[in-house]
Amino acid sequence: MKKLTVAFQGELGAYSELAAREFFHANVEVAPRPVFEAVFAAVKSGKCQRGIIPIENSLAGSIHQNYDLLLRHRLHIVGEIKLRIVHTLIVNPGVKLSDVRSIYSHPQALAQCDRFIRGLKRARATPVYDTAGAVKMLKEEDIRDGAAIASAQAAADYGLKILKSGIESDHQNYTRFLILSKQKAPRAPHARTSIVFATRNVAGALFKSLSVFSLRDINLLKIESRPIQGRPWEYFFYLDFEGHAADPPCAKALDHLREIATSLRVLGSYEKGRDADGRIHKR
Repeated sequence: MKKLTVAFQGELGAYSELAAREFFHANVEVAPRPVFEAVFAAVKSGKCQRGIIPIENSLAGSIHQNYDLLLRHRLHIVGEIKLRIVHTLIVNPGVKLSDVRSIYSHPQALAQCDRFIRGLKRARATPVYDTAGAVKMLKEEDIRDGAAIASAQAAADYGLKILKSGIESDHQNYTRFLILSKQKAPRAPHARTSIVFATRNVAGALFKSLSVFSLRDINLLKIESRPIQGRPWEYFFYLDFEGHAADPPCAKALDHLREIATSLRVLGSYEKGRDADGRIHKR
């Protein structure tokens, strides 16, 4: 069987690559892209059959840029995986912890390791575009007074040394990743549906919108608001709920919501809650 090509943001060894390999197992070829926009473009153009993006972290919260890109691009969410994130402190061979003056990583990773970083009196956090990219930079520039925060796989990929592992402030550190495709997902037995909608800016509009799900005992899993460009103080609402969009209660709720909302789009119905260990969780 031909392998799927999956686009992800970052360098080899990035957590998005690890999530892609966990989700698709051996049947995947990974395609690094420099920015999230390029992941969407690769799938939209057909150069890659799938894309994977982080959408939220259990400690640092949502990745708002990717919510905006979901709205901008007409792709379908076809799966999700929740990956346990274990951060490691990586240096060039021969570098000791006392040598470190700068710690490089993606801003989210730095935020997730804030307690550890604050404990290093002589080192400061320095944001870069990618966790694995920070490791690549350490090696290519032979930085002797710096360290990177990234995955253990990134250290192995670039032949660098791990000084400490598990440096995240909270070990219950998970990132939820979404799988993107040009085609809709097949019907899933344990479905989660993601939508985005807007309402009129009048009293009670959001309450009425959410009540269409409560009336039908549909469990809401997440709601996120993002500003509508060009319309100050008006918002899109991203909503995840249990069930498939074609299930009769969900379909009726969506039809009801269309009567209230000024716009509504189903981003995808897909199998929910799959962790890297393969288990399905209700949330």
